[in-house]
Amino acid sequence: MENTSQWFASWFDTPYYHILYKDRDNSEAQLFMDILTNYLNLPEHGEILDLACGKGRHAIYLNSLGYKVIGADLSENSIAHAKQFENETLHFQVHDMCKPFNKQFDAVFNLFTSFGYFENEDDNLKTIQAIQADLNETGFGVIDFMNSNYVIDNLVPEETKTVENIDFQIKRFFKDGYIIKDIQFDDAGNTYQFQERVRAFTLEDFQALFDQAGVYLLDIFGDYKLHKFNKNTSERLIMIFK
Repeated sequence: MENTSQWFASWFDTPYYHILYKDRDNSEAQLFMDILTNYLNLPEHGEILDLACGKGRHAIYLNSLGYKVIGADLSENSIAHAKQFENETLHFQVHDMCKPFNKQFDAVFNLFTSFGYFENEDDNLKTIQAIQADLNETGFGVIDFMNSNYVIDNLVPEETKTVENIDFQIKRFFKDGYIIKDIQFDDAGNTYQFQERVRAFTLEDFQALFDQAGVYLLDIFGDYKLHKFNKNTSERLIMIFK
């Protein structure tokens, strides 16, 4: 069993993570960035920090819209991959999002449920405080999280996904406040097992964290087209704060 006290530094660092999720919808992600940046009315050539940027798909697209973008992620492999796309206004670096970046931005984005993975509960509050510290006077923080209520109600307990001739056997369950995904597969004669654990934060949980951080929640949306949030039917929980 592959195990680490901070599992996200290992599973996210494997090539298998990117194989399993390679079919993620880029057009949906790009439409979301179009709508979000338009809604926030960010300044032309404004500066954006993409926290937990992975291999940089959102950051690269945001940069193509004319923004100066820094993509930051804990995964060294992902950042090494993303660096090939760097230019004068697009940079990537390894960074722990629990800590302030020590630069101020027009917007800090944390997209695609890249929150709530921490072993240490304190790191959730530290991340929100770090985002706030990285915002300039007119800047906005955005956390795009899953709608935990909806996800728990619609969990698919077991499925097999075949990608690049690898059969990923996936089990999902809710336990002790976490949505857990067990992933098992064989490749080249080896058996691998990984686990994703995400804290099933609700809007109320986030509001408590925002209150502690002294952050002001401005808007809440339930999908990538920025429709109103409904805790029973929305797939996403998108929060805009400052």
